[in-house]
Amino acid sequence: MLFRQLEYLVALARERHFARAAEHCGVSQPSLSEAIRKLEDELAVPLIRRGRRFDGLTPEGDRVVAWAGQILADRDALLTEVEAMRTGLTGRLRIGTVPSAAVTAPRLIEALGVVHPLLTADVASDLTSVTIVDRLRDFSLDAALTYLDAEMRAEFRVRTLYQERYILLVGADRAASLGPYATWSEAAALPLCLLTPTMRGRRMMDACFAEAGTAPVAEVETDSFATVLAHVASGRTAGVVPLAWLHALGVPAGVRAVPLTAPSTPVEIGLVVRARDPLPPAVDALLSAADRTDFQDLEGGPGALATGTRGRSVRM
Repeated sequence: MLFRQLEYLVALARERHFARAAEHCGVSQPSLSEAIRKLEDELAVPLIRRGRRFDGLTPEGDRVVAWAGQILADRDALLTEVEAMRTGLTGRLRIGTVPSAAVTAPRLIEALGVVHPLLTADVASDLTSVTIVDRLRDFSLDAALTYLDAEMRAEFRVRTLYQERYILLVGADRAASLGPYATWSEAAALPLCLLTPTMRGRRMMDACFAEAGTAPVAEVETDSFATVLAHVASGRTAGVVPLAWLHALGVPAGVRAVPLTAPSTPVEIGLVVRARDPLPPAVDALLSAADRTDFQDLEGGPGALATGTRGRSVRM
């Protein structure tokens, strides 16, 4: 059994097309097909449902792909650790984030780069929490910034980074009736731009609305907090965003940022990696960077100050 055969099988499972998988691996389609056929002969089980085109994996193929992903990840981690012993830690980390945490990734990567300047990162933003779990399981992500719950803690190794605080962004004319804090009922009475219901962040917000005995009727729904900010800036709608986004981008002109009352159950954002021993050196370094990084300002509270790129601030 060769690593190359496992790489071809994993690529085929991902691309679900022989020609695309071969192109991804930099080989001809006949070479890829023959290598996988030899792997089937060696394992004495069919891995692929073959017809005129790729028809999917057999149950045995699904299990072999899962093992292949782990074997290839372990190989890469071994090579990285040996290289780190010679020249220092190098390589590329693949990090996914839910929309809520997308703007906190630079803070973590900056802390990582201070100690390991040769490490680089690929960041996939605006992923759903379900996609993140799937990509951690199939080894196409090394780590993720996402919501924490009991199931996440049971399956993965996690670092809690901060408790998410929600901010109501509302035009100055509509904000006149609001105090220093807004209730979720007051927010629900406004024309709102919110995340789509398929996003975990929206479901977290809906739970806060439900706790207040109300439900929002969104005029605009989107999968991006940047789009929420753009709609709020236009003056047509109000919006609900995490405090972290105001730290990164500031408050749009003519808009007031009003903290919303905290939910009774904290919404936690954390760094999540696969539960493995030993950890790949780059992943271990990322966890250490998280331990060194201060996220307390993202939780709000008296005296917390968020300053955005537009030079405007909001004091909680």
